[in-house]
This record gives sequence, structure tokens and C-alpha cells, in this order.
Amino acid sequence: MPELPEVETVRAGLEAHVAGRTVRAVEVLHDRAIRRHAQGAADFTGRLAGVTIEAARRRGKYLWLELSDGEAVLAHLGMSGQMLVQAEDAPDEKHLRVRVRFADGGPELRFVDQRTFGGLALDELVEVDGDSLPGTIAHIARDPMDPKFDPEAAVRALRSRRTEVKRALLDQTLVSGVGNIYADEALWRAKLHWSRPTEKLTAAQGRTLLSAASDVMAAALLAGGTSFDALYVNVNGQSGYFERSLDAYGQEGMPCRRCGSPIRREPFMNRSSFSCPRCQRRARAA
Repeated sequence: MPELPEVETVRAGLEAHVAGRTVRAVEVLHDRAIRRHAQGAADFTGRLAGVTIEAARRRGKYLWLELSDGEAVLAHLGMSGQMLVQAEDAPDEKHLRVRVRFADGGPELRFVDQRTFGGLALDELVEVDGDSLPGTIAHIARDPMDPKFDPEAAVRALRSRRTEVKRALLDQTLVSGVGNIYADEALWRAKLHWSRPTEKLTAAQGRTLLSAASDVMAAALLAGGTSFDALYVNVNGQSGYFERSLDAYGQEGMPCRRCGSPIRREPFMNRSSFSCPRCQRRARAA
């Protein structure tokens, strides 16, 4: 799934191209794209017609469009979801699922999803700690790039769990925005093995890890995110290029940029975790 830098890249594009515009009509071309909207396609399209998109928002990996009627369009990008801004006369994409036309007659917003794991849904906005969030994601923690992020509280939350540090880092209720790619990158930068028990994580190591996560995601954001295939694109259909700067993730067999040892891949939660066997040693058993 896209992680914080990829989602923020899309959010910024949506803010620039659709914020302040009024919806003229919505067309649902594939019901699966709105399966999370329990009331169905007719309700979804009817409630959106005539509302104004006030802003594009994000928390962690979650993206939504804030609407003038107090609701939000929560977007789940899934494995292949794309939010594209296209001219009205541009040919339809093969996997176009939802089309949003605007009253100004300008470029339309298209939700394209090859694998149909993603989707759109209307959700009520609720107030949480001074922020308006879709109710569905009200439990999601702030991310390290949020101005209101409290690193000391996040470190305490990580250390309070009894699990592996990478599992805790991926828990979006503790720290949001970090997925498999940037977890591996942050752990490499912090010189921590993914399997280190959280109870053995010192406060200083926790601060270093979260700082590394923030730094690597900021660097990825400048590069437009990480695109391993043509499915991760911004609203103009362009891929990010941070893949060229990855130090650990996907680098199996490549020399570690610090010590030269071959990067190792290990199974992790039905996925993979990449680390340097020399720089990121496993914690000793008690």
C-alpha cells in the first residue's frame, strides 16, 4: 500500500487541482469502488452533487476530501488506487472506477484502480484533539511529520507494547504513516533490527527511530514517493523516484552503504523485511 510520502504527494496534487471546486456530477462505473459506502451508488452520487470540495486532508496513510456539507470522501488507495486529474475529453483509463465532474467545466477527478482493492466512501467528520477527521479513522495516531506530533508520547507508546519493534512501528494507532518500506529504511538508519523486542528498546533508541522515520519520509516526499511499478503515481500520472535512494528495502544481496555487508531479506508478517546483518544485529536472547 502507499505510505505517507506517496499519499501526501497525492494529497498536495488534489489540494492544488480540486480544492474550492463544486461538484456537478459523479459517475460510478464499478460498484466495488464504493463498496465501503453501504448506502450504494445512487446515494453516493446524489449526496456529492452540488457540494464544494473545501480541502484535501491526510493523516498518516489515510486521505480524504473535506466537503462543504460537513462530510468527507475518504479514499482508500489500496494496492493500485490512483486519484487522477484529467481533461474532460481525455480518453477513459482502462480501469476507471469513479468520475467526478465539476461545475466550472474544468479538469475532472478520476479514481482509477486496476486491482479494485481500494475505494471511496462518504463519512461524517468528527472532532478529535482539535482536528476534524472522518469518523472511520478517528482512532489513527498522528504521524511523525504532523506539526502536533508528540515524539515523547509516541516513544512511550512504542515501548509499552510487548512485541517486535517493527510490528509496533507499523501499528497505525501508535504512530501513523509508516509502512513496510519506510519501516525498513528507518530501522536501517537507526541501526536497529526489526525483531528487537519493544521492552528492550531504550527511550533514546525510540527517539532515534522516530526521527529516522521522519527524515526518510521527508526525503521520499521530495522525490515524489517510491514507485516500484506504474501503479503508484501522482494526480498527473507521474511516478516517484525515491526507489533509487533506498538503503535496505528491496536491496537483498546489495552491499550495505555503511559497512558493505550484503543486505539480508527475512520473512515478516507474510511479507519481507530487509536489514544489514552487521549494522542491525538481533537483540540477544534473555
